[in-house]
Amino acid sequence: MPDFELENKCNGVVCGIDEAGRGPWAGPVVAGAVVIKDKNLHPELLKYLNDSKKLSAQRREKLYNLLFEEENLGKVSVGIGQASRQEIDEKNILNATFLAMERARANLNIVPDLALVDGNQKPRNFNCAAQTVVKGDAKSYSIAAASIVAKVYRDKLMKDLAVKYPYYAFEKNAGYGTKAHIEGLKKYGITPEHRLSYKPIQEILAQK
Repeated sequence: MPDFELENKCNGVVCGIDEAGRGPWAGPVVAGAVVIKDKNLHPELLKYLNDSKKLSAQRREKLYNLLFEEENLGKVSVGIGQASRQEIDEKNILNATFLAMERARANLNIVPDLALVDGNQKPRNFNCAAQTVVKGDAKSYSIAAASIVAKVYRDKLMKDLAVKYPYYAFEKNAGYGTKAHIEGLKKYGITPEHRLSYKPIQEILAQK
């Protein structure tokens, strides 16, 4: 379970950073950045904050809302950034993810001294010191919070896209290559939100 050990090792302001949406075939990639200013958080956050993939959608949504309530109380700062489908195709998914992370950091209302970045690669040209943490969303409260922010925010975006493009089950698969998504692609073709640089989409286009 996450704790504050990594945050406590730094004397300055620490933010956790994580992303959601590197694997899907459609939609933007989203990053969350979270600074926990006051460690006396709501008890449910301290109890349940964890890798977003280990939590139910209902639990993630509750924690997401609690984080923004804590932000209103001045205990937390939340930043969200994204890179579009076009930027993913132009820059590749890794560089687009780094761009989303930098945008999330820039959208915080406090300037961090150190970013704890989930994974084993940190953004290039980042405007503060950065430290990678493998499986960081299961180790650091700040990264876990960032993972939930990114995941819930992106899921909301994909549900909105499902209204605009109703044949791909984006509201259920968040753009991943599920059976319903593949059937929609075969019947209706691609949308402007599909990542043209991804091999499955290229194969669908080749068949057309």
